[in-house]
Amino acid sequence: MASIVVASSAFSSTLTTQFLVPSSSSSIFLRTLSPRSSPPLLRLSLASPPLRNLMACASLGLTRPSNTETPKVSFASKEVDVVQWKGDLLAIGVTEKDLAPNAEARFQNAILNALDSKLGGLLGQASSEEDFTGKPGQSVVLRIADGLGSKRVALLGLGASASSFVAFKSLGEAVATAAKSAQAGHVAVALASSDAFSVESKLNAASAIASGTVLGTFEDNRYRSESKKSALKSVDIIGLGAGPELEKKLKFAADVSSGIIFGRELVNSPANVLTPGVLAEEASKIAATYSDVFTAKILDAEQCKELKMGSYLGVAAASANPPHFIHLCYKPPTGPVKVKLALVGKGLTFDSGGYNIKTGPGCLIELMKFDMGGSAAVLGAAKALGQIKPLGVEVHFIVAACENMISGTGMRPGDILTASNGKTIEVNNTDAEGRLTLADALVYACNQGAEKIVDLATLTGACIIALGSSIAGVFTPSDDLAKEVFEASEASGEKLWRLPLEESYWESMKSGVADMVNTGSRPGSAITAALFLKQFVDEKVQWMHIDMAGPVWNEKQRCATGFGVATLVEWVLRNAS
Repeated sequence: MASIVVASSAFSSTLTTQFLVPSSSSSIFLRTLSPRSSPPLLRLSLASPPLRNLMACASLGLTRPSNTETPKVSFASKEVDVVQWKGDLLAIGVTEKDLAPNAEARFQNAILNALDSKLGGLLGQASSEEDFTGKPGQSVVLRIADGLGSKRVALLGLGASASSFVAFKSLGEAVATAAKSAQAGHVAVALASSDAFSVESKLNAASAIASGTVLGTFEDNRYRSESKKSALKSVDIIGLGAGPELEKKLKFAADVSSGIIFGRELVNSPANVLTPGVLAEEASKIAATYSDVFTAKILDAEQCKELKMGSYLGVAAASANPPHFIHLCYKPPTGPVKVKLALVGKGLTFDSGGYNIKTGPGCLIELMKFDMGGSAAVLGAAKALGQIKPLGVEVHFIVAACENMISGTGMRPGDILTASNGKTIEVNNTDAEGRLTLADALVYACNQGAEKIVDLATLTGACIIALGSSIAGVFTPSDDLAKEVFEASEASGEKLWRLPLEESYWESMKSGVADMVNTGSRPGSAITAALFLKQFVDEKVQWMHIDMAGPVWNEKQRCATGFGVATLVEWVLRNAS
C-alpha cells in the first residue's frame, strides 16, 4: 500500500510529505482511490484489501500473503542547525573530501566540525579508529549520551563526490538501514556539503534521498509467519529546500516508489499465488483505481485464438492455469494525444522450460517466478503513471501472461507455430518460450498504432553472462529511441548497455521447414533472441528490446529489485507534452 500526504501552509516554510510504505506483511495487490480532500491538504490514498480475494483458483499449498497495518513514514523539509536538531538519529552524508582535516587536525567541513566540537572530538576519533574515509557503503554510528539533541549520529559515505541520483538514492537506503539497526522512529538527514548545489540539484537530491529511504525501508515479508514492524515514522530532510517545487519532487518520488514496490511484490509472489489470472486481475485493478485515465481489456484464450495468436497460445497450451492477454490503455485526462507509445512486458508467471525442462546447476528453475519481471516493470510503470497523469501521450501496456509447463497438451520440440502476423516458427527449444509470447504481443502493440515500442523481458541467460546481474542489455535499430531511453535511465539510475543487432547472426535462426526457428546457435544468443523479436515489429515503428534477466533479481537479498519501472516512467514523461 502506498500513500502520499502533502500538506502546505501559508504560515510555514515546512513541507511534509507522507509515504505509506508497504510493510513486510502487507499486500499491494488491490487498490481503490480515496476521494480527494479539499485544500490546503492534498491526499492520495491507496487502500489494499488482501490478495486472497483474487485467489479462488490460486490455492496450491494453502498459501496466502498476510495483510497487516502499513507503516507510515512522513518526510518534512527543515532549515535548522543540525547541532540543534532533536530526534533518534541524525544522518550526515559525507564525501571523501568532507573528511579533510584542518591545521588543528580537526574537520575542515563546517557541519562536521560543529558536531565534533559538541561531542568533544569523539566524532573525529571514531572516524579515525574505524577507518571511515567517506567511501560508498561506509558508515560510522555513534550512540550519544549528551552534547546533542539526537540520540545517535551517523556518518554515511557518499564517495569522492555526490551529484547523481544513484548516489543520493543510496544515501537514502543507508539511512533506512541505519534507522532499522537503531530502531529509530524520528530521523534527520543532511549533507555535509550542499552550499555549492544549485536549487535544482538540492531538489533532486532530496527526491532521491526520499526514494532511497522508502525503498530501503520496504521489506516484503508477506509470506512469513512472523515479522517485525518498522519503527521509522518520520524523516526530516535538512538544508535541501522547501516549498511547492520540493513538494512536487517528493510526490513524484512517492509515485515512482509505489510503482517499484508494486513491481517487487509481483515478482516476489510465488507462482502458486500469482497465476496468469491473478496477474490479469492486478492489471484490471490498476485501471479501476485510475479509471479517469485507464481502460483495461483482458483477452481469454478463445479471443486470442480469434486474433490468431498461435505463438503465444502454443506456450500456454500445457498449463492448467489458462492464459490471460492483458491490455491497459492510458489516455491523458485532458488535451490532445501527440504520441502513442507501447510498453510490452514478458509475463511468464512460471517457466519450467517445457519439454526442454530446466535441469542441472544454474538452471534457476526455483527462481522462475521472476520470469514475469518484464510485466512487473510494465505494470509498475502503469501504476506510477496513473498517479502522475502526464499529458499529450497515449500509452499501451501489454502483457501476454501464461505459464510454460509440461503436459500431453503442451508444445513439443519440432512443432511449428503460426504467429498473428502469419509468420511460422519451428520450435527447436521449448525453453525459449518468452520470445514466442512476445511475438504476438509485439504484433498486437503495432496494431494499436504505437509509434514507439519498448519491450522488457527476462529473456536470456546469455545476457547475464555478458553483462552480469546489474546491467540490462538493450537492442534497437533506432539511434533516436536509444538516446531517449538512455537519457531516461540516466535520470532513474538504472543501468543499461546497448548491444548490437548483428544481422549476419540471423543465419542460425533459419529453419528448413518454417520461416524461422525460435533459437539459434549458443554464441550470441542474446542477439539472436532480439533478432527474433524484430521479425514481429512493423518497420515503421521505433522499437527497443530490453533484456533484464540480470537486474530483475537481487541474489544477495534474494528478492526482486523492481528494475525497469523508474526508467519507463521517465521515458514516458519525456515523450509527454
